[in-house]
Amino acid sequence: MYSELGKAILKKERIINIHQKTLDDLEFGTVQSQLSEHCVTNLGKEAALQIQPFSDAELLKQELAYTNEYLSSFDNDNCIPNHGFESLTKEIKLLNIENTYLEVPSLQKLVSTSLTVNSILKFLEKFKEYYENLHQLSQPIEHTTAIIEQVDAVVDRFGDIKDNASPALSVLRKSIASLRTKINTSFASALSKYHSLDYLDDIRESVVENKRVLAVKSMYRRKVKGAIMGGSKTGSIVYIEPETTLQYSRELNNLLYEEKEEVIKILKELTNYIRLFLSLLNQYQDFLIKIDVISAKAKYARSMNAILPEISEERNMYLRDAYHPLLYLTNTEKGEKTFPQTISLEDDARIIVISGPNAGGKSITLKTVGLLQVMLQSGLLVPVHERSKMCLFDRILSDIGDNQSIENHLSTYSYRLKQMNYFLKKCNKNTLFLIDEFGTGSDPELGGSLAETFLEVFYDRKAFGIITTHYSNLKLLANELPYMRNANMLFNERTLEPIYKLVIGQAGSSFTFEVAQKNGIPYSLINKAKKKIERGKVRFDATIAKLQKQRSRLEKTEQSLKANEKKTQTEAEKLEEINQKIQKKLESYQELYDSNQRLIYLGQKVNDLAEKFQNNNRKRELMGELFKLVQIENSKRKKVSAKQKRAEKAKEAQIKKEAEKKVEVIRKKKKEEKQKEKEKPTPPKPVLKVGDRVRMHDGRAVGSIDTIEKNKATVNYGLFTTNVSMDLLELVEASK
Repeated sequence: MYSELGKAILKKERIINIHQKTLDDLEFGTVQSQLSEHCVTNLGKEAALQIQPFSDAELLKQELAYTNEYLSSFDNDNCIPNHGFESLTKEIKLLNIENTYLEVPSLQKLVSTSLTVNSILKFLEKFKEYYENLHQLSQPIEHTTAIIEQVDAVVDRFGDIKDNASPALSVLRKSIASLRTKINTSFASALSKYHSLDYLDDIRESVVENKRVLAVKSMYRRKVKGAIMGGSKTGSIVYIEPETTLQYSRELNNLLYEEKEEVIKILKELTNYIRLFLSLLNQYQDFLIKIDVISAKAKYARSMNAILPEISEERNMYLRDAYHPLLYLTNTEKGEKTFPQTISLEDDARIIVISGPNAGGKSITLKTVGLLQVMLQSGLLVPVHERSKMCLFDRILSDIGDNQSIENHLSTYSYRLKQMNYFLKKCNKNTLFLIDEFGTGSDPELGGSLAETFLEVFYDRKAFGIITTHYSNLKLLANELPYMRNANMLFNERTLEPIYKLVIGQAGSSFTFEVAQKNGIPYSLINKAKKKIERGKVRFDATIAKLQKQRSRLEKTEQSLKANEKKTQTEAEKLEEINQKIQKKLESYQELYDSNQRLIYLGQKVNDLAEKFQNNNRKRELMGELFKLVQIENSKRKKVSAKQKRAEKAKEAQIKKEAEKKVEVIRKKKKEEKQKEKEKPTPPKPVLKVGDRVRMHDGRAVGSIDTIEKNKATVNYGLFTTNVSMDLLELVEASK
């Protein structure tokens, strides 16, 4: 599958520090399988199934850069050309054997591969600024059209050897064509002759062994000269090749044999020429396999929204909103939600002890960290937030799941002790260890104390690690040691349903009795069980459970406060934006007001001069005053270019236009209000009668009506009376 150079490179890239068991524990094989499905070639699929973590940090960073660049090509118009190809393994093997030659299909395959590689090389050269790393990957590959040109000179587009492939072949093909013409002519003559004699069947002729034959009635077979080539099933027809065409047919067979020999000679010469490019063909295949795997990695990353996080040179890991890749893809397919986790490991918090009840997500969190680390160190992008940061480890050690070995007759605990012994030999400051259900498999008291001792050794060696446990002594140890942290998976305080959120800084209760009660175990039995264990342990677990409930409530409060803070911030930003807009408008209106005031002042001055001229009629004095006024105004103005003047005028015009729009809107509103007032139905006019207190529409004095005659009323104001038209009066108070 690979050239010797390719195998050497792959061998160099393989890592021996990560044990196969760790890869199996973390289900890395499933990742390899899913990755291979995104490959478009069989050789690419095989290569994808063999990817392993890199040992060289520089090679790893280069591989990550390749994948990241290929992923970016999905989001722009400069898509990388198709890299599909057929395997050249058989052709390369034949080229390594002397005196062999390649058939036309193999030659066409080489041409197709060469065209594919050349198109990718040209593309990467053209867009080398965008795909800098992929361009460097392609640099060792030579761009040549020699193979294409040589094959095209011999083979036509239909896959046949061209007549002019050699002078001898050209002569042979002409002779063959001439003979076939003679055969057809002589056969046509025999057909006509024997048909006129009625020796032939109704079908007249047929083809046997790729030769035209006469369909002779069996009773006349002795009368037709030629070679019998067969007969019909019923025996009524005999197929005869006419004697006149036999000689030509023999000559044609000789020429066809010679043609075949000449074609083989041409193919051998062409194959010998292509042998000179054997190392290049190996490079072609290795390059296209590499591109296929890189493309598959990019497609795999796109399927889970994976990115390239920051790679830290220091021992510092911060995974924000990290998803377990396999769980994310499975849940996405089912339409279910996947819960991300945020977790960090650094020098001052290098070991995390996750505790809490089962089915809360402890193991998945541990596996998420391990699998993402293995994927990254294998050159794969990971589904985390873009602000995440990861570092590289020399070893990743894991002990996950029930590892009881039937073949080796080992119990779970024996197997785990063997694992711990391996950990003790290999664990150092450049190690990441992952242990699920640490210390289980033996007596809780004894197993817990031994697990505590192991953990202290890992701690002293400054290794990074994550463990899950139910042991209280390990929770206490994490609380006591400065560079170790407790963590727990949050649960709903009322329903005890998991929330699948990791919280650093506090141990988690196993909720043993609470879960038992929730599952219908009688309270009397639970109470009896509580009495059988130490009071201190019950109180300790109860305290942790209480703290965890408080943490859950605080978490909700924090989320609510954050939401309110965000809302307040948004409102404040909106108000600030409105304030800025109002300020700009005020400044514009102030400028407009100042400009108008200046114009009014100038107009007043000009008006005064006009009145003065009207009185004294002195032109010289008028011109002097006007000139003086213009000089004063010009001294106030700044010297500006014509362009600036135009800009200022345009600005003023814009301000005026906006002001006019505002005024127009206000006028329109007032007009509409007046129109509404007019359209309001007038209330019916009250009927006035004697004794009513009234006043005139445009008056203030109030009087009472004494008498009413012919639409006129006598109104008594106290000191005097007057006759007024009823239409001019309005009611103030009706008489009782």
